[in-house]
This record gives sequence, C-alpha cells and structure tokens, in this order.
Amino acid sequence: MNEYTTLAAVDLGSNSFKLQVARVVDDQIYPLDVLKEPVRLTAGIGADKRLDSDSQARGLACLNRFSERLRGLPQGAVRCVGTSALRVAENAEAFLQQAEAILGYPIEIIAGREEARLVYIGVAHSLPAVEYPRLIIDIGGGSTECVIGEGMTPQLLESLHLGCVNFTQRFFADGQIGKDNLAQAVIAARTQAQTIAASYAGKWQEAVGSSGTARVISDVLIQNGWAEQGITRDGLARLREQMILIGNQNKLELAGMKADRKPVFAGGVAVMSGIFAEFGIEQMTVADGALREGVLYDLLGRFHHHDMRAASVNQFMRRYHVDHKQARRVADVAAQLFKQVEHKLAAAHELRPYLLWAAQLHEIGISIAHSGYHKHGAYILAHADMPGFSLKDQARIATLVRTQRGGLDKLGGTTPIPATLQPLVLIMRLAVLFCRSRTQIQLGSYSLKLNPDAAQLGLSQDWLVANPLTAAALSDESRVWKQIGYKFTVNAIA
Repeated sequence: MNEYTTLAAVDLGSNSFKLQVARVVDDQIYPLDVLKEPVRLTAGIGADKRLDSDSQARGLACLNRFSERLRGLPQGAVRCVGTSALRVAENAEAFLQQAEAILGYPIEIIAGREEARLVYIGVAHSLPAVEYPRLIIDIGGGSTECVIGEGMTPQLLESLHLGCVNFTQRFFADGQIGKDNLAQAVIAARTQAQTIAASYAGKWQEAVGSSGTARVISDVLIQNGWAEQGITRDGLARLREQMILIGNQNKLELAGMKADRKPVFAGGVAVMSGIFAEFGIEQMTVADGALREGVLYDLLGRFHHHDMRAASVNQFMRRYHVDHKQARRVADVAAQLFKQVEHKLAAAHELRPYLLWAAQLHEIGISIAHSGYHKHGAYILAHADMPGFSLKDQARIATLVRTQRGGLDKLGGTTPIPATLQPLVLIMRLAVLFCRSRTQIQLGSYSLKLNPDAAQLGLSQDWLVANPLTAAALSDESRVWKQIGYKFTVNAIA
C-alpha cells in the first residue's frame, strides 16, 4: 500500500460536516487545515425517517466547497465517514450517491461502535499518556459515544441514540427552555445512559469530553466563572439555572457561546447533564482530538502495517474457531486466481484485500451449523461489530461469503451481485471448490480469463482426468452461472 505525506478526513456528522487535512511526519499527524460547517442533517430527518430536501441541499453545498480543498489528493489519502444521521435516514443511499459524485471520494457509513473506536483513537492521540483508564464521552448531533480505554486501546465501546440535535428537536422545538422540559430532557438522557452505566461503573478514573458539545459547554462554564477548567457537575447545575432564567435558546447570549451552537445548545446541555448524573461524573476535562483525528490515525495505521481491519479478521477467526489451514489454502488459491485477472479489473488493489479477508472468513458460519454455513457466515459479517470496517465494507465481504456456494439466482437481498464484485465471486467460488478436499492442492498449468459477460478457466487435460470429482463440480459451476446470464466455461489446455 502506498504511503502519503498528506492525509485528509471528512466527517459527515449529524450536526456538522468537518474536513481536516494533515501532514504526516513519521508516525505523527500535524494539522494543516480544518474546515467545519453546521449542516444539521439530523434536523432534516422527518417522521418518515427520510432526509428532507433542505438538509440534503445544505450537505451537498458544503461538500462542494470541501471538494475544492481536497482536489488533487490521491484516493487512498482521503477517508470520508458518515455517522448517526446517515445510519438512520432511509434515503441515505440516494444522498450518498450525489455526495460522492460531488466530493470525488467514497463515503463510508460507520456503525456506532466503530465511531466510538475512532473517537477514542483521536482523543487518545491528543492527550498525555497515563497509566489508568479513561472514560471518553463524545456527544454528537444524533448519537453519543461512550468509551473506556487505556493508552491507545479502547476496552468498552457503546453508542447511544441521543445527541444535541435530536434532543433539541424533541424537547426544545419551540425554542422555549423551562424547568419542566429541561428536567424531562435530562431524565430521558439518564434513561438511555442507564442501560450501560452499570457495566462502566468503577472501570475508569478520569472523564474526558470530546467534540463540539463538550467544548462549547466548557467554554461557557469557564468564561462565566462557573468552573475553573473543563466541565463540572456544579457548573452544569448553574448553567441549567441560567438557561431556565433566560427561558429561550435564541436569547442565550452567554460568554463563550458560539452562534452556530445556539440552536442545539439546550439539547447538548441536557444530554451532558444526564451523562454526568448517571455515570457519577464530578469533573470532566475536554480533549482536542475527536472522530476526524481518529480517522486520520486509523488511515495512517493502514500504511504502517497496523491495519485494524486485519486485526478484526484475525479476531473473528479465533472467535468462530476457523480452521486456519483451510482458510489459508482457500486464500492462497484465491490470490493465485486473482493474479491472473487483476489487469482486467478496475481498482484491483482495492478489491484484493476484500477477497482475501472473505477467504479467511468463509467458514465462520460453521460454528452455528454446517448446513447453510455460508448464509450464517454472511449474516454474522453483515451485522457484527467489526472494528476498522464500514457497513459497506462488511456488506461486500458478506456478499462474497454468501455466494461462495449454491445457486446465484436466489440470493434475496444480495441480488443482483454488484458488477465490481462478480469477478471476485467467481474467484471465491473456484477457490472453495478447488480446496474441497481440505488438503494442499497443485493446479499445475492453468489460466483464468475474464470478459464482461464471460469467463474461461483453462486446466490441463491430465489434471482434469486425475480429478474427476472437481471436473464434475466445474461442470455444475458452468450451469450455475448460466442461470444468471453469465457464461463460464472450462477448457482443457496442453
């Protein structure tokens, strides 16, 4: 994988879109440029769970401006992630197609726990090293990530569906701040935090806040003399009293208050107050790092052989008791076949790792049941928390595992097979087929050729005669592909 001297991260958050460009020196990242715009996607999600046209227009206009700053950066040097709002919105895919066309780079929708992991990485790199566990709280527009970790390693990861935008919409939609609705908002936040509070109790020594909500609350408390540093329980209580006294979020003219934060400040304070109460926090420091810094360091790790995705694959192999020798045999054959056709594939360097990860994980479903194990494995891969992978990444690997055997004409939600994955599906199926004996195989002389609507596999006549079971399976494979309008043929070569 290439290494780059400049990296960029784009965070399509539920409240704000952020862009950070950074310079890489050895294993460190130094910011060059930071852009941020309050898009508030979550505010545009209606009762039908669809993004309205106004919020989409704000988001696309912002990304159009970001695209100018990213212009010229290689594809591999930029990582774009979407969070809570895009996880929830039912029309997110249509928005993402437009967004990617404007931005010029793919956008990954990351799961809540993956967001929490990346937040922790960003925070950990921005704080002095300590020899005790920290609790990280990141209140975004649509979700709150809660992480306990030590050093650079997160240990507990959770994402709660509460944020400054959705709580402001829910409890302060008319702008009024009263004793009753503020108390209701705090109780609602406590109720959700309560689901994880017991498992977090006694496992951390320092609380740290990250992202905009924590920073603006800290600024307001300090500049109004309600806290000496960071965020305190007493300071939050005095802030809530002042908000009730003012009575309207549009009139919150407080020292330290940023204009773009005013429309979502009440919701953020309610969530932070609920978190403080339920976790028993007295004092919270505020970190500079957050999600986008975590994205940058995670991207950097991929170039320096610390790819979290590879670690996740290895962990899944252990968890589901995968036969490592068989996984390696299938992966080796898949790699050989891929090498034959990679010159015909667009973005081959990007596709190859997914093929090999799928080969390593193709039998994880056997731990559930041998019958239909490919379906069980695909379900696990599509729905489990896999650190380092986006939801689209997981869907790609799940498709390869799901289609490794059986018919291709009855795949349910995976039909049709994406055109970019069809060659990988063929290679995966052939690798599994060749390794059916679960012993090391030698293919001898062979060739694989691809065309848009056809593929030809060449094997020596002597090999086909010596392996009649495989030869019969290859004939069946031709019929499977014919059912979906694709021509796969096996030819004897000298």
